[in-house]
Amino acid sequence: MAKLGKNAHKEQEGKETVEFFKDLDREALNTERFLEKYSKPLGIIFGLLILGVLGFFAYQQFIVAPKNEEAVKGFLAAQKNLSEGKDKEALGGKSAANPGFLGTYNEYSSTKIGKLSAYNAGLLKFKEGKFQEAYDLLDKFSTDNKTLMALKYGAMADAKSGLNKNDEALSLLDKATSASDDPYTSYYFTRKAGILALGLKKKAEAKKYFSAIDEKYQDYDNGMSDSYIEMTKYF
Repeated sequence: MAKLGKNAHKEQEGKETVEFFKDLDREALNTERFLEKYSKPLGIIFGLLILGVLGFFAYQQFIVAPKNEEAVKGFLAAQKNLSEGKDKEALGGKSAANPGFLGTYNEYSSTKIGKLSAYNAGLLKFKEGKFQEAYDLLDKFSTDNKTLMALKYGAMADAKSGLNKNDEALSLLDKATSASDDPYTSYYFTRKAGILALGLKKKAEAKKYFSAIDEKYQDYDNGMSDSYIEMTKYF
């Protein structure tokens, strides 16, 4: 009886194997029919994918790379003028021969170096006392570097203060306090925000900033935060 049971089991396995291969045949047939039916649209889709990939690499090779190279040239020339104290030449923007930071940004705003040029141009506009233009240029700048983003918000805050919009300046300084992972940068803007809040007679906000310094940045403050916290009682 045991032997018959074993044979029956093998027979069952054989049937299952046959059915399995029949299913595979059916699937293969269905796939073949599908491909026959939709070969044209599938070919178009595949062709578009290939064109998309080739287009991407062509764009990177023939558009982005040359733009980056030209942007770097303009930036370095402007940086050289800046290091030599030639602020107007560094700012540029008046001729193709000397694009400066402003011209480099205007021409290559889609590149990283173009955006960095906007930041430098904004700082030079601020130095000229053109605070709104400075703010607008600084606002164009973006980067993954957190410390640079903190410096951007801080510079934008200075521009707003120059326009006598100190409430907006305080809001930007608040962004600067948390934008960077660098403790000294965070301390610097937290202190600056606290002093501005104190000047605006916003006691609660000033105390918040100086208390944060007392808790997190004592190494940089030499105990000054205690004095500032005390001052909030009299404003």
